[in-house]
Amino acid sequence: MYNYIKGYVKIQENNYIVLENNKIGYQIYVGNPFSFKTEEEITVYTYSYIREDEYSLYGFMNMEERNLFLKLINVKGLGPKMALPMLATGSVSGIIDAIDRENILYLKKFPKIGDKVARQIILDLKGKLAKSESTVNVNNHDELTSVLESLGYKLADIKKIIPEISSDSPIESQVKEALKLLLK
Repeated sequence: MYNYIKGYVKIQENNYIVLENNKIGYQIYVGNPFSFKTEEEITVYTYSYIREDEYSLYGFMNMEERNLFLKLINVKGLGPKMALPMLATGSVSGIIDAIDRENILYLKKFPKIGDKVARQIILDLKGKLAKSESTVNVNNHDELTSVLESLGYKLADIKKIIPEISSDSPIESQVKEALKLLLK
């Protein structure tokens, strides 16, 4: 089993990337293929899914995503192809919060998740997922970084100002604060 693979993204398709490492291209199914950088070396945390008719790699940007994915695929009736879109369209902290608050409507917004599966997720995982402060902070900074990069700022400049921004405030406030710092 692979824990992570470091390499360069060579191909980005609708539901997977090809990550080249030592002249080997690994096809890795990911939630948001176009959120991975192509010009720099990245680390993709992986999960090997092996069945008699399938051998697939699933990839994640951080350990928190992978850990939540592993818990989700252990829920009865929820496989990797249903759990991955949940992580693609929802945040780790948002999913954990919905499970803890028994928010069935939030869980049903994900593709292929109906009432029965949403209730099973809550039944199996409520109270078993810890929302650590570091997870929330990392996710907030990842989101802020993505927003700033989409506005055309360089990653090196963004990394310089990130420590000065409070991750407890709403993303809109973080962006405003970051733009002020970047324009100095």
